Amino acid sequence: MLKTEIFERVKRGEKLWCILIDPDKIPFEEITDFIIMTNQSSCDFLLVGGSLINHLKFNHYLKKIYELSIKKVILFPGDNQQISKFSDGILLLSLISGRNPDLLIGQHVKSSFKLRESQLEILSCGYMLIESEELTSAIYVSGSLPIPKEKVDIAAATALAGEQLGLQFIYMDTGSGSKSKIKNDMIKKVKDNITIPLFIGGGITNQDLLKSCWEAGADIAVVGTCIENNFEKMFEFKKINNNR
Repeated sequence: MLKTEIFERVKRGEKLWCILIDPDKIPFEEITDFIIMTNQSSCDFLLVGGSLINHLKFNHYLKKIYELSIKKVILFPGDNQQISKFSDGILLLSLISGRNPDLLIGQHVKSSFKLRESQLEILSCGYMLIESEELTSAIYVSGSLPIPKEKVDIAAATALAGEQLGLQFIYMDTGSGSKSKIKNDMIKKVKDNITIPLFIGGGITNQDLLKSCWEAGADIAVVGTCIENNFEKMFEFKKINNNR
């Protein structure tokens, strides 16, 4: 099971990283070459999802990824339609940083029966949007304010509340395309106050930033936009991953 695998690896002190694939950003015609490359990379697994996906093509796109990938494929849904049997599990995201009821529980109600029928492994996850230097798609589409980047105590309290509610993971993100990474003092403060695995995403564009996330307390770092823009970039993260 995915949850068991991730928890055991994190418990051993292993630092993980994954590649986020947005079907709106990588054309279907290029996905075969892209997945062949991810198979050769050091990433631990793949996340697939986005904010503005063409749902009619989503399942077809995901099927191709699932058939080709030797890495586990985890759904990273932007809404209740992004569910597919062509995956190993789903990060069931609840936006705990905002006050938008639709993303806190509304979308989950709409997808609950479909999820049960899919028999996907569900990884319940508290999703926290953190202020970025620019307005990212995730912040705009969510219709909610992010946690201010300097408010480390609010971030820690929000993450702890998520764990106390029974969520299995916390995912802190500045959003796809963000040019700024979450500050290390916020990552550390959050990790010091929770016992569940911590994802960090947004603004991780090179080895040094990836390493700094891990050193601050991230268990799983998520890299997306910089690899979408340059597929070869994924191999630059290999040295860090091999030397952890």
